[in-house]
Amino acid sequence: MKIEQIYTGCLAQGAYYIESNGEAAIIDPLREVSPYIKKAAQDNAKIKYIFETHFHADFVSGHVTLSKQTGAPIVYGPLANPAFDAIIAEDNQEFKIGDISIIALHTPGHTMESTTYLLKDENGKDHAIFSGDTLFLGDVGRPDLAQKAGDITKEDLAGFLFDSLRNKIMPLANDVIVYPAHGAGSACGKNMMKETVDTLGNQKQMNYALRADMTKEEFIAEVTDGLLPPPQYFPLNVKMNKEGYDDIDEVIKRGTKALSPNAFEVLANETGAIVLDVRHQSEFVKGHIPRSIFIGIDGGFAPWVGALIADVEQPILIVADKDRVEETVTRLSRVGFDNTLGYLEGGYEAWEAAGKETDSIESISADEFKNRMEANTIPVFDVRKEGEFLKSHLPTAHFTPLDYLNQHLAEFPNEETFYVHCAGGYRSVIAASILKSRGIHNLVDVAGGFGAIKKSGIPVTDEVCPSTLKK
Repeated sequence: MKIEQIYTGCLAQGAYYIESNGEAAIIDPLREVSPYIKKAAQDNAKIKYIFETHFHADFVSGHVTLSKQTGAPIVYGPLANPAFDAIIAEDNQEFKIGDISIIALHTPGHTMESTTYLLKDENGKDHAIFSGDTLFLGDVGRPDLAQKAGDITKEDLAGFLFDSLRNKIMPLANDVIVYPAHGAGSACGKNMMKETVDTLGNQKQMNYALRADMTKEEFIAEVTDGLLPPPQYFPLNVKMNKEGYDDIDEVIKRGTKALSPNAFEVLANETGAIVLDVRHQSEFVKGHIPRSIFIGIDGGFAPWVGALIADVEQPILIVADKDRVEETVTRLSRVGFDNTLGYLEGGYEAWEAAGKETDSIESISADEFKNRMEANTIPVFDVRKEGEFLKSHLPTAHFTPLDYLNQHLAEFPNEETFYVHCAGGYRSVIAASILKSRGIHNLVDVAGGFGAIKKSGIPVTDEVCPSTLKK
């Protein structure tokens, strides 16, 4: 028996490859499926089943393409209603893979079709659970992503989740291994651990949601407390996962079309495409195409695209180093952004050489920022997440989190120069690019972010635990 976790850091997502005696199963595959097919070929194994724990909201799964290319059926749990052929498993239905078995345990709560897959070894012993978004390490799945107006509430779903955990998962032995669908950084939970594998016994000891003495009312209150609105692209990804999508090879072929500066400019104007610049932030601030949006490929790329661009049908044109173009198109497709029209051949340098209009962002060091703060009272905007801001911040900073920047546009000065910072310098440049695309140009980026600000000796608030502040 072989179990391999294939973890993708930028999505904080775990897919799984399971093989036994010449047969394989894939759980929650990513959009690009060739790695799974290659693994099976190397093991001289046939992919027999593709298991989906639920209709994912934060990424587009590779189940449709993988099934098409291998002939393996897609398996969902009870209550799933995909638009394509699939096995809708009954609760406790068994699936044989070589010498082992996978049992579908219906565990509604995160969504109504959510299913945990229990793996039994060749001796019939419970070995591991693939818990999807039902059980994370240190947390459980948020219960507010599958609501239907007037039909079911997040409190209803949290109640179902309580029952699923108590009746289906917690009775399992402590040595059962937990393989979740996500880890720290995912928007599908609140307080996930950085680890990606654990035992159920340890989770029973340290996961707040698995406390033995916890009442259902307490569980509902704690699981639903502090939930921020989900990113706007989530329901669009659910729709693609339920209804199907274009083959990844077609998306890559469209998106990697080379465009001269003139053709790039014409296409941008004709289609209303967003120009997405994925270079490093230090390059973007020095020079970029006017009104382009910066989201660097080497940061939390795909989730930020989803949160900030939101509409998966939005046409996109790419500015990237040539050797990163296909990677960019692929990572966009992972969160459903398939309408990439091409990339700027020769990159920003070609645009500049063609004599096209350019723009830049003033970016200063933390030491220079300190000098300006000491000379004058200057407006400062902090675009980090709420927990980061609550932990410690500049006493005079306005809190305008990047996730919800569009809701704070009226707070930025019209004429007075203001300063923007994040934690390390990545998100502040994203924010600056969005503000400039909205016609707000009177800004200065603080390079190095809050980390550099603290090192410069600028006074900040004492560090506190954000959870303590909320009590």
